[in-house]
Amino acid sequence: MTYRESLSGWHYWALAALFGAAVAIAAGWIAGARTRDALVLGARTDAQLRAALLDSEIARFRLLPLALSGDRDVAATLAGGPARPLDEKLEALARTTGAAAIYVIGADGRTRAASNWRTPQSFVGTDYRFRRYFRDARIRGEASQFALGTVSRHSGLYLARRTPTEGVIVVKLEFDAIEAAWRRAGGDTYVEDPAGLVLVASDPSLRFAVARPIVPAALAALRRDAALPDTSAPVLLPPARGDLIEASVPTSQPGWRLSLRRSVGPAVAAAQRTAGLVALVVVLALAALFWSLRQRATLSRRRTAELETAVADRTAELRREIEERAAIEARAADLREGLRQANRLATLGQVTASVAHETAQPVAAIRTYAETSVQLLAQGATDMVRDNLETIRRLSDRIGSVTAQLRGFSRRQPGEVRPLPLAEVLDGALLILKEQLRSVRLERPAIGAHLQVMGGQVRLEQVFVNLLQNAVEALAGRPDPTITIRITLADGLVWVRIHDNGPGIAPDIAGRLFTPFATSRSSGLGLGLVIASDIMTDLGGSLRWLPEESGACFELELRRA
Repeated sequence: MTYRESLSGWHYWALAALFGAAVAIAAGWIAGARTRDALVLGARTDAQLRAALLDSEIARFRLLPLALSGDRDVAATLAGGPARPLDEKLEALARTTGAAAIYVIGADGRTRAASNWRTPQSFVGTDYRFRRYFRDARIRGEASQFALGTVSRHSGLYLARRTPTEGVIVVKLEFDAIEAAWRRAGGDTYVEDPAGLVLVASDPSLRFAVARPIVPAALAALRRDAALPDTSAPVLLPPARGDLIEASVPTSQPGWRLSLRRSVGPAVAAAQRTAGLVALVVVLALAALFWSLRQRATLSRRRTAELETAVADRTAELRREIEERAAIEARAADLREGLRQANRLATLGQVTASVAHETAQPVAAIRTYAETSVQLLAQGATDMVRDNLETIRRLSDRIGSVTAQLRGFSRRQPGEVRPLPLAEVLDGALLILKEQLRSVRLERPAIGAHLQVMGGQVRLEQVFVNLLQNAVEALAGRPDPTITIRITLADGLVWVRIHDNGPGIAPDIAGRLFTPFATSRSSGLGLGLVIASDIMTDLGGSLRWLPEESGACFELELRRA
């Protein structure tokens, strides 16, 4: 290698290194931006899942006051009867559901019965007229309030409902388990009310902090309403900046918003380092490949020139010999032509073999680098990058659609009554119970898409799920478990019958089948059929039990759209 070639090679590698560094910086910047965007999207999805967990926990307890408002023991205690039976019932119900406390307040504001009646912190006899949830429930029929317990000194959400006898039933829900689950999942999660006061938080030090500045007078009023201690200035959460991202989503509780904060600095830095290193390695590898091809081409040209020179020298010698041997000119001409032909063939063979040998490895290397570059250059600004990013976008779009469906299913808002395809509602319920129905023979008619009924998607599915689940549980241990669904149409109405071949309804339960806590199962609460019946009434239909010789049969009456 000459000095000029050495200097040219030094320039080549210097330029290759500079270009590789520039590509590595660009790839790192793009990878960091893409990683941050993906983490922001993931944080929002995670926040929606955590909000769904919170909503499901609240919805699980929201129906308890409604179910208890018509209980005979509640009415008897509020009318002046003995409280012990109701105390024991509330104690058992709190233990079963996991509620922090369940208690019944009389019209005068004093607690008549409570689930913690055995403890020194019993609510029995406590005057709760100062509580806003008691006053609002008396006026509007139901109310909710997040506050600090005056006896337990533990904060929670109070769900209250007025009874027909002017009493108030209250269920206290505490969020210790949810906060612990949030802590295990990582990040800082907190729930704020409309004013910006933090109510629930994975970090206990953030509880009762403020997410944004609040006027002192308004903050004092909030503290008094929630029975919070009037301490020094509250902790003000810093804004999410720099490496800190925040996702905020609404919850089912009016005015509440759930926020999730996470630090993305280490993940973004790791993505930038990886993408930069990969880009640099790829650029240098391609540069080395190009340099190798260039060197081989130069060497091939040099060898060809040497061969051509040798041939030219030999030809000159042959010409001189031919001139000296005029007598054998014809023979010399034939020999010269033969030598030329031999040289051409030798040159052609060497060139062909050299080209075949020298290009086999580069072609294989090019193929390998091309295959791996589809992944290694996923962060580069090329058409392949845009295709990969489009593929990533299509895959992200497919989940959300539970969330969208959870969300939708998590949402526990009633929704409007509108025309719904009956087949779609029934298929949705069967999909939810797919695993339970595997061991049961299901007989159902074909339902056309034109058959529509008036109802709410989620609520009507809930009724079907309740009835089918009851049937599956009743068929446990049967040798031939069968569930039959029949549909009848007449006079603008649709009747759906769900019949199983189980043991049927016990006579002692049949008379009070649709009253709260009527159940023959040790693990049941006896609220499923009550809730299903209430839903059907709200939808303008009805749910009734039809006596059969064998098994249990329930009939739904729906308005046809």
